[in-house]
Amino acid sequence: MSEWLVLTIAMASACAVVLTIAVLSNRRIAEDDDPSETPDVIEYMTMMIGVVYAIVLGLAIAGVWEARGAAQESVRLEAQALHEVSARSAVYPAEVRDRIRADVDAYVAHVVGDEWRWMTDHGSLTEEGTRLLDRVRADVTEYVPRTDHEGQAYQPLVDQVAAVDDARGARGQNAGATMPGVVWFGLITGAVVTVGLIFTLQIRRTFRELLLAGLFSVLIAFLLFLIWDFDAPFGRGISATTAPFVDLFPHAAKG
Repeated sequence: MSEWLVLTIAMASACAVVLTIAVLSNRRIAEDDDPSETPDVIEYMTMMIGVVYAIVLGLAIAGVWEARGAAQESVRLEAQALHEVSARSAVYPAEVRDRIRADVDAYVAHVVGDEWRWMTDHGSLTEEGTRLLDRVRADVTEYVPRTDHEGQAYQPLVDQVAAVDDARGARGQNAGATMPGVVWFGLITGAVVTVGLIFTLQIRRTFRELLLAGLFSVLIAFLLFLIWDFDAPFGRGISATTAPFVDLFPHAAKG
C-alpha cells in the first residue's frame, strides 16, 4: 500500500471519528446548556496539554528529520570515498587499477540494487555487500607499491577504504527504525488525549466548530504520519536515496 494512501486513510479516519463523536455527544446535551459555562480550569488545562503535546511532536519531528539527514550523509560519504578509491587507483598498473575499479563497480551495483531493497525490507545490511567490500579492501591493501609514486598513493587509498567501511557501518545503523516503541506509545496516547479534550469544551454541531475539530484531528494525523514516514530513513516514501552512488557511478548503478 502506498504511503500517501496510508496518509489519506489515516487523516480521513481521524477526522471521521472526531466528527462522529462530536455529533453523537451533542445529542446528549440539553437545549438550554450553555457552552460558555465550561470551567476556566478546563480551558487552561486543555491549552497547556495542547502546548506540551505540540512541543513533543516538534521534538519528535526534529529527531527523525535529523536521523534521515544523517542517513543520507552516510550514503554520500560512502559513495564519495568509493569514488576516491576508483580515481586514485589510476597510479597503479593497468591490471591492478582495472581490478580495483571493477570490484568497486560490483559493490556499487550490489548496494544500489539488492542491498537497498534488503535494507528496506529487513533494516540491515547484506553479507554479500560485506564480502564485496572486503574484496575491494584486499585489492588495495595486498598490492605492494613498486615506485615512490605508487607508495605515496597507497596510504590514502587504504584510508579511503576505511572511510567506506565506516560510512557503510553508519548506513547499517540507520537502516532500521529510529523511534523507540515507548516514544510511539507516548505520541499516540498524547494524540488521543489532546483530541479527546476537545469534547470537554462542549463542542457543538455548528459548521465552524465541526470544521475546526476536523482540521485539528487531520493535522495531528498528518504529523504522526510524517514522524512514521521519517522513522525509517531507508524504508519509506520520504527516505534517503541512492543518488550519490548513481551520480558518481552511473554505469555501475545502471548495471
